Amino acid sequence: MRIVFLFVVLLLASCTKKSESVEISAIKIVRDTYGVPHIFAKTDAEVAYGLAWAQCEDQFITLQELMAACKGMLGEIKGKEGLIADFGIKFMGLQEITKAHYEQDVTGKFKTYLESFVAGVNAYATLHPEEVMLDDLFPITGQDVIVGYLLGNLEVSHAGQDLAKIMNGTILKDLNSDVPKGSNGIAISKRKTKDNKTYLAINSHQPLEGWYSWYEAHLISEEGMNILGGTFAGGICIFHGANENLAWAHTVNHADFSDVYQLEMNPENDNQYKFDGKWLELKEKKYTSWFKLAGPIKFPISKTIYESKYGPTFKTEQGVFAWSFVVGRSIKMAEQWYEMNKATNFAEFKKAIEMRGISTLNFVYADKEDNIYFLSNGGFPYRNPKYDWSRILPGNTSETLWGTETIPVDSLPQVLNPKKGWVFNTNNTPYSATDSVSNFKETALNKIMGYQSKGLENNRSNRFLELISQYDSLSYPDFKRIKYDNQYPSKMMTPKALNLEDLMRLDASKYPDISDAITQLTHWNRKSDLENTTAALFIISWLEIDRIRTESGRNIRYGTITEEDCVAGIRKAKKELLEKYGTLKVPLKKVQRLIRGNVNLPMAGMPDVLAAMYSKKTKDGTYKAFAGESYIELVRFGKNGVEIESVNTYGSSEKPESNYYTSEMKLFATQQLKKMTLNKEEVLKNAVRIYSPMMMKN
Repeated sequence: MRIVFLFVVLLLASCTKKSESVEISAIKIVRDTYGVPHIFAKTDAEVAYGLAWAQCEDQFITLQELMAACKGMLGEIKGKEGLIADFGIKFMGLQEITKAHYEQDVTGKFKTYLESFVAGVNAYATLHPEEVMLDDLFPITGQDVIVGYLLGNLEVSHAGQDLAKIMNGTILKDLNSDVPKGSNGIAISKRKTKDNKTYLAINSHQPLEGWYSWYEAHLISEEGMNILGGTFAGGICIFHGANENLAWAHTVNHADFSDVYQLEMNPENDNQYKFDGKWLELKEKKYTSWFKLAGPIKFPISKTIYESKYGPTFKTEQGVFAWSFVVGRSIKMAEQWYEMNKATNFAEFKKAIEMRGISTLNFVYADKEDNIYFLSNGGFPYRNPKYDWSRILPGNTSETLWGTETIPVDSLPQVLNPKKGWVFNTNNTPYSATDSVSNFKETALNKIMGYQSKGLENNRSNRFLELISQYDSLSYPDFKRIKYDNQYPSKMMTPKALNLEDLMRLDASKYPDISDAITQLTHWNRKSDLENTTAALFIISWLEIDRIRTESGRNIRYGTITEEDCVAGIRKAKKELLEKYGTLKVPLKKVQRLIRGNVNLPMAGMPDVLAAMYSKKTKDGTYKAFAGESYIELVRFGKNGVEIESVNTYGSSEKPESNYYTSEMKLFATQQLKKMTLNKEEVLKNAVRIYSPMMMKN
């Protein structure tokens, strides 16, 4: 059996070498104490192969689920839940978009890089058939990976909210768009730091597990790649992180990345719609996916949608609606990240941005030359300003049809090297990225880009602005304290958003049954440290309020809460705390936990503080953290090079039997970071294991 195995290894290695110029034996996967893979190789393509292999070792289930969704096969794995996702992805047309542009737009060195990653995944699947979830899932292709990138970008673009209006929320829910996503990015110039170094905080707020949970890796080649940061399962390079010259963070931006159109249908032909005075035929598209019922039993289910000039089109009881979204106007997203990974200065980084492959997401940037930069990025089409693009649009005219040109990068909200020496974003308005003098001024273009207007902040941005105003200059410990701050601002969100301030201002005398809880909240210091005895009362109240809003259809971007909502939330929280703990004053550490396997740790934080945490109630009545703080990377550029500290939520592996399943949990829960390095010799010196793909384990 061993001889057969070795034959297969050699066969795969020779085939890969021939087609992709990859020398597998020359690829080194170096595992450190925490299991983080450092991939060393001569070429970029070899690094990609090694990264694929490491991901498969650590995250093969998640990677397979994502690839199955991209192929429209998740229903065969996850039944009904997967089936809805399959159809959602097919309805978006992401596979068709990718196929139409792949040969023309995926070329050169990047294509070699991408297909080397794919080869690594396929080789792992071939050699580990016992781990393969679907026999016909493999081989995956470069197109499958690109579809995954489009899907991820669509997820964070909030375009699903428009689709939910059409599809009654089904696709939104099953593509996990209801999971909180945010992030913080903070860059500080050396002009404002006490140690004369430039700081960057990469602080993503994502789901802690699943398709869009973080995977940390270090990629280094002899072709100029040397970067450490976070990626996702199926990610072929680093999404945000640091190389020797520069670093960047992404945050989610809230702009108008999609539009919904109501078509004017022919009363005598329900497959015809009016466009510029003429009746045009809808193109019918029928999709089939397989539904797993039980064990090996599965059967096909078909659904039909339509295509109009505006994009995917849906017949509903309310009418016929079409949907357009900016994601998919380019499939160069992965290539843009690849070029950003290899950029050596701000000019090269800016050139990569100009590719416009990443059609959403903000950038918060810093480099060794002390440039700091904020860009609220977006692949916005030119839209006719005579229409209100925030509403459902008339689908009977070319006037509402998107043009082919994209608003230039230089017209987007951005700030470079502001006077006060800092830029930030916490998913707030892009018009408050720095001091009031240096901020980008809102222009008429915003009417067709749909950014939050000036003044629309969130609790994290309000709190950051409170904190940064306290410092003429910061030490590195000061910087860490800001990043890990878990307190709400003195004034919580405005009435245009979720006005949690109302929760703090109830008249206790009006509600005798909960007057003690109201009084406790009124006197709360608004912190969510482990010993805080009011944070749990607030969190449970908040979760109940949000549940009520969601079920009543008010869970929109800037929804409202009522006094009735607040009272109901507090009643629920009081009842729950008294039943389980016998008191309202329960330390947060008893209630909110970070749990994986046999490790169960107290977890600080709450929704929309800088060190944000979201949790869900478990069967035993405690609350398990499931989203918020995730991968954290703090970067400093100084005279002696780049210094990096990082931590991931759990560890490198999703396999319970792995030593790296929970290897970083204690660090994460106690707000500690591990020192990392881009220096190859240092990594090798402290290595726990060094091996090549396909090597037999000892």
